[in-house]
Amino acid sequence: MLALEVVFWVAAGLLVYTHAGYPLLLWLLAGRRRERPPRPPEELPSVSLIIAAYDEEAVIADKVRNALALDYPRERLEVIVASDGSGDATVERAREAGADLVLDLPRGGKIRAQDQAVEHASGEILAFSDANSFWESDALRELVAPFADPRVGYVCGQVRFVNDAGDNQEGVYWRYEMAIRSLESRLAGVTGGNGAIYAVRREDYLVVDPRMGHDLSFPFNMVKRGRRPVYAPSARATERMVPTIEGEFARKRRMMSHAWLIVLKGGLLSPRGYGLAYAWEILSHRLLRYVTPFLHLVALAANVWLAAAGAGWVYVVTLAAQLALLAAAALGPLVPARPFRLAYYYVLVTASLAAGLWDWLRTGTPAGWEKAEGTR
Repeated sequence: MLALEVVFWVAAGLLVYTHAGYPLLLWLLAGRRRERPPRPPEELPSVSLIIAAYDEEAVIADKVRNALALDYPRERLEVIVASDGSGDATVERAREAGADLVLDLPRGGKIRAQDQAVEHASGEILAFSDANSFWESDALRELVAPFADPRVGYVCGQVRFVNDAGDNQEGVYWRYEMAIRSLESRLAGVTGGNGAIYAVRREDYLVVDPRMGHDLSFPFNMVKRGRRPVYAPSARATERMVPTIEGEFARKRRMMSHAWLIVLKGGLLSPRGYGLAYAWEILSHRLLRYVTPFLHLVALAANVWLAAAGAGWVYVVTLAAQLALLAAAALGPLVPARPFRLAYYYVLVTASLAAGLWDWLRTGTPAGWEKAEGTR
């Protein structure tokens, strides 16, 4: 019985730690630490803004116009669209909108399209964006500003998800995630980025396995190479989120089929090159977060056994709390009240971590990608 109690409290404790204890400790360690604003360079660096696109005829012209309208010297900005085997009018519309270079590539996946664009790019800084992400006018200036520090090799900006219709609760989670990212950036560096808005120095660009996305593979590899991966919250972009929680589950499931490959085979868990603080961030924010569905299952199974065995009133209370979460999630599709929707979102998104692992183990991870429905 004692061994089972230890198992329960370890699983429950790790769940509380990764969701609440880790952000609190981060705040205590880095919350009052303010990074000095980078000294503006005497001359803005040349930038190649790369947009990988697959069947994006609905948005690509607006995206190119958005890029060309950025508050950045036109002679120092190169806009490249890399069409990954698009079967629609993506290439034609990108050219008509005024992109400096449009690559009509065979289908090979997003990463290989980006690699091809980098080979043709002339900028000192390589910036990347999705076709459905729209940047604020000063976003590029804010994104490249941290590179004034020669230690910085990777910068990700802030993406704000907008939801004109639907019930997805991703915006709530993303604000929480951005707060953690800001604290990590002040301490040892971010552990993840986003595809909507990020940049690297040309000499620091990494050619990775085409099944591995840049969002997770770039930051930790920068640290291993002696560079800092940082977050620039003033570099802002907006993107339409998946309208429904069910759609968000499918999107994250696809993402995690790529992420597990990086975790288990891509070197994320190899501590060589990490400082102590960054290794702690990887353990707390990545590994423990990704195993939360299994921690939940262990905690629930042990709790049921302990409550049934009469191990004490505390196990009745903790079991009631776990069952209440599951009941609220079950009612989420039926009850519009936000607590029920948040419970439904949490359970489905947590399940997507395990589903992504199952997909990777069962069928592997394809290099290609499809647009999430409702995000254009």
